[in-house]
Amino acid sequence: MSQQEESAAALTVDELAARAGVTVRTVRFYSTRGLLPPPRIGPRRVGRYGPDHLSRLALIEELQSQGMTLSAIERYVQRLPKELSEHDLAIHRALVASWMPDTADEVTREQLERRCGRALREADVDRLAAMSVLERTADPALFRVDPGLLPLGVRLLDVPVSLESILAARTVVLDHAREVARELSHLFRDEVWAPYRATEPGPDQVERMKSLSAHMQPMVVQALLTAFQRSLKEELRDAFPGERAPRLAPDERG
Repeated sequence: MSQQEESAAALTVDELAARAGVTVRTVRFYSTRGLLPPPRIGPRRVGRYGPDHLSRLALIEELQSQGMTLSAIERYVQRLPKELSEHDLAIHRALVASWMPDTADEVTREQLERRCGRALREADVDRLAAMSVLERTADPALFRVDPGLLPLGVRLLDVPVSLESILAARTVVLDHAREVARELSHLFRDEVWAPYRATEPGPDQVERMKSLSAHMQPMVVQALLTAFQRSLKEELRDAFPGERAPRLAPDERG
């Protein structure tokens, strides 16, 4: 194992569970079902976990919140490309979450720092808020935190990007995401739901629409993620002709 991998895989199972907001029992259960990769074995044969485990836990919890059964989640996770990094998984989870109503955990400053695994300056809190990872509440001691986005947000705290740039990027992403969502919603309504409703009349159409949408979501999310990654590579290649295009996040796969 490289020194870089050792430093990344630094969490015990208790620390992993605390950072992810789940129980140790849940972590071990997911591991036995093959939903989490095995830990790296460190000194004294203690299992050590890293950012990829955090990202997978966040994705699993998000899929579960959509009402997917454990068997469906297993099939979904098994279909993901093997080479997905923790950054890819975090983006994937964010896209999945976009189909759901906003959910957040209310935590104290102490609980927030425990989940982040570090002390936070006010500037750090500002950056996390700008990335929609958390929201301040009327009580300055409480925060509403997106548990799935938190691991990615914490990693981005150390990326040398100004708060102004983060806010500008957020505006671009939200504007285009809303437009894509609007077009996909119209497409689903006109090309999928309308014909289905015509052939399957009945009083429970709303529930059937929700079920049909839930079955389509993973396919659409994967298509969006793939299209975005390919488009980003092309844009970077065009922006840096004759040079190796820079990464937007550090490659920590060793």
